[in-house]
Parts: sequence; C-alpha cells; structure tokens
Amino acid sequence: MKSNSEEDYLKAIFSIIRESGGPASTNSIAEHLGMKASSATDMVRKLDGKKLVNYTKYKGATLTAKGEKIAVKIIRKHRLWETFLVKELNFKWDEVHDIAEQLEHIDSPELVNRLDDHLGNPKYDPHGDPIPDRNGVISDDRMSAPLGKLKQGESALIIGVSDGSSSFLSYLEGEQLVLGAKIEILDFIEFDKSMKIKVGKKELNISERITNNLLVQKIG
Repeated sequence: MKSNSEEDYLKAIFSIIRESGGPASTNSIAEHLGMKASSATDMVRKLDGKKLVNYTKYKGATLTAKGEKIAVKIIRKHRLWETFLVKELNFKWDEVHDIAEQLEHIDSPELVNRLDDHLGNPKYDPHGDPIPDRNGVISDDRMSAPLGKLKQGESALIIGVSDGSSSFLSYLEGEQLVLGAKIEILDFIEFDKSMKIKVGKKELNISERITNNLLVQKIG
C-alpha cells in the first residue's frame, strides 16, 4: 500500500523529469518538496526497493512503468480537483493547489472518472496544465513558449504558467494576466530583459522573471 508521502515523491520525480529531460537528482527532489536531501535519498531508495523508481547514486532517479502510472494518476486527480474548485466552488487559481494536494490522495477511480465527466472532460486545469485522460495519456497540441521569447510588435494569448506559487498567481490575477488574456508586446528592454506590454487597455512593465514564467501562444 502506498503512502501519501510516496505518492508525493513519485509526482515530484515525474515533474522534474518532464522539466529537465533527465533523471531527477535527490537534491532537486528535496528542493521540489521542501525536504532535506538526506530524507529524499532515503525515500528514493525505499521507492527503488519497491520497484517504483530506478535509482543510481550520483545520477538520480527515473520512474519505472509502475511508478509512472501512479504518478500520472495522482497528477490527473490533482488537476481535476483544481478545476473543480475553480469552476464549481469559485476558488481563485492561486487558492487551489494546497487543497488539491489533499484531495489527490483519495483512492477512488470511479469518483475521479465521474468528476471528469461532471466537468465536461476538460483538457487543461486552471493553470493551463494538461490533464491526463483516464488512460493516463497526457496530450497538449498547443504551441506554447515563454512570453520572453516573443518580439516587439507580436501578440499572444496566455495559456499557462511555469511558476504555480500562490504569490505569483496572485500577482498575475491583480494585473489581469490570466488564462486567455491577450498580450501585445510594446517594447523589449535589452538592458534587463524586461518588457512593456499591453493587456486590454492597460500598459505594464514586467520583469524578465515574469516573462520567463508566463506561457503563451503567439497569434496573428
């Protein structure tokens, strides 16, 4: 029987591998979960013993087929619960992560599938992340890129975020930089890689950190 902690580790390893394209180091896992590196190493070794990960010292961990299947199921539940909380209970997108972290551990495939159907089988969660289907397939046919890759005069739609922290999402909400918002690049400042943009009728100056964490789809 898997513990909630084990599921959290599997989900973290899956996310790190997707982002980095390589094995997840124990340091990166510890940082992702806010744990000590020694604790992460102990858990990864435990998961390796259960055949849920393949761990090599100094190289990191990858998921076995069994471990990946569990991780994707947890991610599916998490993103569906986030969608439910925003769509049905009117939570803001910066309020749902911690609640979904608790709900994702409910072990009822029937509940999850009914939740999916109730929501209309959404493809993306409130942060723009693709929701795995009931077969564990994660599909995303959108052409996304960080806002910072665009040039002056180009326009794009916000379709996701790389940083899902509450503070960042709250900032975006306050500036109307939400999913579906149209952005026009008015100027790019070479000195500090910041941008001057237009959202609706409002003009904003945003930092390089913001432009790197806003995922957009170019239009026009």
